[in-house]
Amino acid sequence: MAKVKEEAKKKYFERIAPYRKNITELKDKERRIEAVLKGHNAGDPYKRLSLAEDNLTAASYHLVMNSLSVTLLGVKNESELNEAKKSCSLAVIQLEKVFTDLIDVPFSDYEEYLKATFSFNEMKRYDLIRKAGLALSMVRIGFGENSKWKWPMVDLDARLAAIAKNCLDLKTLVQGMDPRNEGYRERIEFFNLTRKMLESAADDYRLKYEVATKRADDFRKAISFLGALKRLSMMLGRQNDAINLKKKIEIWKKKMDADHKVREDASRISRVGSIGNN
Repeated sequence: MAKVKEEAKKKYFERIAPYRKNITELKDKERRIEAVLKGHNAGDPYKRLSLAEDNLTAASYHLVMNSLSVTLLGVKNESELNEAKKSCSLAVIQLEKVFTDLIDVPFSDYEEYLKATFSFNEMKRYDLIRKAGLALSMVRIGFGENSKWKWPMVDLDARLAAIAKNCLDLKTLVQGMDPRNEGYRERIEFFNLTRKMLESAADDYRLKYEVATKRADDFRKAISFLGALKRLSMMLGRQNDAINLKKKIEIWKKKMDADHKVREDASRISRVGSIGNN
């Protein structure tokens, strides 16, 4: 049995060697690019997009190495999963720097960032978001439902949802929804995906608040994603959706305020009791 295990380990390390080499090369490339990034040059957003793509490629290598560990050794490789999550996080950070992390704000607040990447056309933007979403999904599946990373993954998913929304050019989106326009099907698919991501972010932050943190900022984030979804609905003239979302936001705000009052009352009673005991 020991010999079998040693042979399996040897085969595993042989199989992952090319992936490790590729990751090292990507990290070297990342260091070179980061060294020339100034933050103000016209080409910097494109360099950051390249870094985002490279980090997602690195994440895919780490995920493959975990899969090989499961197949050849019969165990998950938590280290590779952690590295895959880290690579996804680095990709999200780069995308936030390119497209912003703004959520429930007018399009004019981030329009200039979108213009700065005009030659990185909308289909390329959509493909990159899909690639990031798939990587995050594979990391989540790798960790499993009861992982300690469950809630941090919610944060990453939500941040990607905001980026996906900020990749939409709302000045041309409506006319682009005409079936006669080139790219209509891909545009509709991405728009529907973005709506789903925003809705999931809202629901996940609400769940995180209810079962894990009870932190008001998680509830506020949930509401802000509903607000972003309402803005999109209004932009496309989906009045019924906008009205329903407005009602939902009002209900959630009332719940958040009521919970806050309960905590304030409990804290006040606790302070009074503490003074009385002294």
